[in-house]
Amino acid sequence: MSHYRLALLGFGNVGRALARLLQRKEAELEDCYGITYTVTGIATGRHGAAIDPAGLDLDKALQLVESDREAYHTRRVHPKGARSLSMITRLPVSDSLDFVRKCPANVLFENSPVNHQTGQPAIDHLHLALEQGMHAITANKGPVVHAYRELTELAEKMGRKFYFESTVMDGAPIFSLFRSALPAAQLLGFRGILNSTTNLILTHMENGESFDKAVKYTQSIGLAETDPSADVDGWDAAIKVAALVTVLMGIPITPQQVERTGIRGITAERIKAAKADGKRWKLVCTAERKGETVSSRVAPELVSPASPLYSIAGSTSIVEFQTDVLGDLSIMETSPTPANTAYGLLADFINAVR
Repeated sequence: MSHYRLALLGFGNVGRALARLLQRKEAELEDCYGITYTVTGIATGRHGAAIDPAGLDLDKALQLVESDREAYHTRRVHPKGARSLSMITRLPVSDSLDFVRKCPANVLFENSPVNHQTGQPAIDHLHLALEQGMHAITANKGPVVHAYRELTELAEKMGRKFYFESTVMDGAPIFSLFRSALPAAQLLGFRGILNSTTNLILTHMENGESFDKAVKYTQSIGLAETDPSADVDGWDAAIKVAALVTVLMGIPITPQQVERTGIRGITAERIKAAKADGKRWKLVCTAERKGETVSSRVAPELVSPASPLYSIAGSTSIVEFQTDVLGDLSIMETSPTPANTAYGLLADFINAVR
């Protein structure tokens, strides 16, 4: 039986879903994998941080953060009156790096907001965690495209793991598939729909909604941010392409190097014309190996019923891999939620420690 102390940096939708999943799987982790755990630290962007070497009460932390969020959104509490996780802490911290430095943990789950341009401060969080002997697990795409080699080499040096299954298609086993289940398989290229938000927007536009109304709907259900530009302008899709190319094809690229066009130019008229022609608009991600380089692209494309992408509606995602040994291999994820992302984090934890 092995006991692990866990630190959760980021306690938004995904972080809280992970906390609930850990609770739900607690007996299974112990019975099937010989793993027990305590959460010794939780840090958030809005609600402070909590550290207790003896272990935090997850139920209390969830209740505190979610009751405060509900109060804020229903305007019952002014932000200045918000409660914080520091109410249940025994060790105060000054910032996120101080949290990583002070939290006694064997595993860091890093779920801070993504920075498409530099990957910071998530890179520093993960770097510090590895230096302190923690396994580093993240759902943040930034460090994968901006510091993959650096963090992987540091993890190897420290005898720890740097895992990131949840960065592309939530909890679908993409990176682990190539890492363990497909030895000696060379990835020649891929094609797919990797951004759930834009696919849902285009689906709603096919049903007669305007672009603006469809965007507002995705915001209302928490799929799109208040500023939807990362999705509708293709940045989220581009960084996912960059992550897949960097890790699975061994050619480091950044999202800035991916040819990128978003969906702002897809009007209601173009949607109607496509439907009349029996086709659909999709924001398609592609990459193709060309010798020692790769060409990569994110752009709206018209797809016909003959394409596997045609039937992918709503927030469902799909990726088709072209390999040198199996031909085409597809993975599809239907209507993911934060719980799917949380599962990817949990799977990384189990794979890192066993």
